[in-house]
Amino acid sequence: MTDFWLAAGLLLLVAASFVLLPALRGVGARREQDRTALNVTLYEERVGALREQQEAGILTAEQFSQGEAEAARELLADAENSEQNGVAGRSYGRWALLVSAFAIPVLAMALYWQWGAYDALQLARENQSAPPHSMEEITARLERSVKAQPDSAENWYFLGRSYMAMDRPADAAKAFAEAVRIAGRETELLAQWAQAQYFAGKVFSPEVRALTDEVLQKDPQEVTTLGLLGIAAFEEQRYADAIGFWQRLIDALPPQDPTAEAIAGGIARARERMAEAGETAPEVAKQPVSAGPEVTVQVSLHPSLRDKVAASDSVFVFAKANNGMPMPLAVKRLSVADLPAQVSLSDADAMMPQLKLSGFAEIIVQARISRSGDVKEGQWQGEVAPFSPSKAPVAVTIDRAL
Repeated sequence: MTDFWLAAGLLLLVAASFVLLPALRGVGARREQDRTALNVTLYEERVGALREQQEAGILTAEQFSQGEAEAARELLADAENSEQNGVAGRSYGRWALLVSAFAIPVLAMALYWQWGAYDALQLARENQSAPPHSMEEITARLERSVKAQPDSAENWYFLGRSYMAMDRPADAAKAFAEAVRIAGRETELLAQWAQAQYFAGKVFSPEVRALTDEVLQKDPQEVTTLGLLGIAAFEEQRYADAIGFWQRLIDALPPQDPTAEAIAGGIARARERMAEAGETAPEVAKQPVSAGPEVTVQVSLHPSLRDKVAASDSVFVFAKANNGMPMPLAVKRLSVADLPAQVSLSDADAMMPQLKLSGFAEIIVQARISRSGDVKEGQWQGEVAPFSPSKAPVAVTIDRAL
């Protein structure tokens, strides 16, 4: 952070110089000189007027002498007062300027310390220079992040996930509550909040029930909520309900998802418990999973970029939530040779089962060209302003450099 403080100190010195220069140049002294010159001019004009009156016979020689002497006395009196006031004024003025020159940097630092982003800047530098190597270190940095940026829903979300990984569900519930307060009642946030509340007390409370009901009304295939409802039902020995929720969860997962095997093991254990109790396990038919809303995107390349790209360059079309979360919700990959092209994005293209287009009220669609084939190393991009996933087809033109 040395470079930051050097830059800040230089700017403060420049600001202070604007206050100090008038004092160093003696502006007050020049003003007093100008006033003395004016008094002398007025004296000469007054003596000249007395002489004209004497020549016209209005004043006698004795009256002229008295008037001239009085004008001289007044000139001397004004000079003495000016000198005394000037010394006092210059002294006071210089001290005021000097105090201001030192007060400006102090006040600026105090205001920046109160409302600036020094903590966030320091944390960003630390993350770049020394990435965390343990969950404890990650959590500690996220805790610092939410203190530095308390209105970042993304920071609160990842802090909650970190607390869950460290088996601190009560703290995670508070973090997810903050994320919901900032970002709104998105299904993923509500699902994580309900899960944290349940594991904090191992009780399926009315609050947890209300959250899970709200999530399933918005997204009947939300995987976190289905998994939680299955766990709660299993713990309460409602094995048939647990099998139903977990089977729905398996149906909602993408093919070859590694968690499906563990969930199938839970279904098998629930069936064993029902068999031990003399009950018949239900046969759950596999339900087709809805792809949810489908967003049609017309992607094109601005004519000014045609000579700057190659036909083999990769084109990524992806949708992101309009709440600050950086990870894409759905992605399709093309090449420049395919443009212009029409692309459809839906829940079936989700990168993570927990994050789907249907779970967000507003999304942003971006199209990015990458020579290396890495979406993080793009060279040109186009973007569509936030809109609802249910909106009519949208068009995005790749027209600006990254």
